[in-house]
Amino acid sequence: MSAAKERTRVRIEQGGKRVRAYLGGNLVADTTAPVLVWEIPYYPTYYFPAADVRAELVEEGPGKHSPSRGDATAYTVKVDGAEAPGAALRYPESPVEELRGLVRLEWGAMDAWFEEDEEVFVHPRNPYTRVDVLASSRRVRVEVDGVTVAESSSPRLLFETGLPVRYYLPKTHVRMDLLEHTDTVTHCPYKGTAEYWSVRANGEVHEDLAWSYRTPLEESRKVAGLVCFYSEKVDIFVDGVLQERPKSRF
Repeated sequence: MSAAKERTRVRIEQGGKRVRAYLGGNLVADTTAPVLVWEIPYYPTYYFPAADVRAELVEEGPGKHSPSRGDATAYTVKVDGAEAPGAALRYPESPVEELRGLVRLEWGAMDAWFEEDEEVFVHPRNPYTRVDVLASSRRVRVEVDGVTVAESSSPRLLFETGLPVRYYLPKTHVRMDLLEHTDTVTHCPYKGTAEYWSVRANGEVHEDLAWSYRTPLEESRKVAGLVCFYSEKVDIFVDGVLQERPKSRF
């Protein structure tokens, strides 16, 4: 298989990391030859060589048809008393030849995933996504419905491939009295687990506009404890200039 191929709208690339998946504390698959398949543009899915799947796969019948990958056969994954119905797919007659001997494991059906010896959350890391956090002296002001809720000349700017620049500000430069902590939690494979706040401005509550990572992952550790606002939903001024609200999947 070449380094990267395009096959009927599916990008395929040979991975070099050791990848393991667990169910009920038991090893389901362990490979040093994972295949990365971009089923959607944002990140890949791991496919395993069939010989590297340790769990029993019990055939259920036809799985979902994919216009690009073809007809799937669905399997229940069984290992040491734990089982996950429909958690494995195979494409034995796929129009994409490279997929025919591989097994696709449903990410959310497994209990844990590891790249080498580091646990990975949410989805596989995209090898082409980069996260850079840079200290800045640019003055950043955040307004919600005309009310200034944060202002700082010592922001950290986070640049993540494919996303708008994010401005992370010290809590001491944020009107925390206008923020209301919510129960919302999100997870990112590059940054970690985020907590959220809504913002009260002019008598109205704007839901989940701000977030923070208390204990971010290593590549994003420089934003630990800082607060960021959705630039898609608030007005952000940088050095006095109002920034155009970006369009993104958020």
